[in-house]
Amino acid sequence: MTVTAEDLDTAVTTLVTALSPETARDWHATSGTGDLDGWHTAEHLGDCLLSYAAQLVAQPSDRYVRFMAGADTDADSAQLLEFAAAAGNILAATARSAPESVRAYHPTGMADPAGFAGMGCVEVLVHGEDIARGLGASLTPPSDLCSRVLARMFPHVAADLSEEDPWTALLWATDRTSLPGRPQQTGWRWRGAPIDSSA
Repeated sequence: MTVTAEDLDTAVTTLVTALSPETARDWHATSGTGDLDGWHTAEHLGDCLLSYAAQLVAQPSDRYVRFMAGADTDADSAQLLEFAAAAGNILAATARSAPESVRAYHPTGMADPAGFAGMGCVEVLVHGEDIARGLGASLTPPSDLCSRVLARMFPHVAADLSEEDPWTALLWATDRTSLPGRPQQTGWRWRGAPIDSSA
C-alpha cells in the first residue's frame, strides 16, 4: 500500500480545517510536541516538510540538505499555520513531480517519493494533533488516509493493528496514545525506504 501526494494534500486540508478556528489564540501559550509550545511545533512542522521536499530535489545519499527553515519571530498563529500548510503543499508538489525511481537520504532508509509523502502525512497529522490538543481541539483525518499511512510507514505494526481504528492506531504507533494490552511506542521509528527494498 502506497501513500501519494494527494494523501498529503488531504492531510494538510485536515490540519487547516482543525486549526484555522484556533488562530486567534496565542500558540506560544499552548503546549505542542514535547517541550515545544504550539507556535514552535508549527514552525518545526514547516521545517520538516520543506526539508523532505529538498531531499527529493537534491537527492543526497548520505545526509540532509544543509538548511533550516524558520518562521519570522513576529509571525502570529494564523501565519504559522499558513507556513506549515504552504510547506506541506510544496512537499506534495515535489512528490507529485518526482519520478518513482528517485531515492534520497533519510535516517530510516533511502526514501522514495511515496516515502517522503508518507513522512509528510505523519508529520502533519501527529504534530497537528499535538498542537490541537494544546488548544483543546482535535484532528479528524479520514480513516482510509490513516490506514494507508500506517501500512506504508509502519509496516512492522500495521498488520497487528488491523482491528483498531486507523487514526487511533497511527497515534499509538507514534506514541500519542495508548492501546489496551499493547506497549507504549517510545523510541518509535517509521520506515522511509520502500517496503519492497532491503534498506
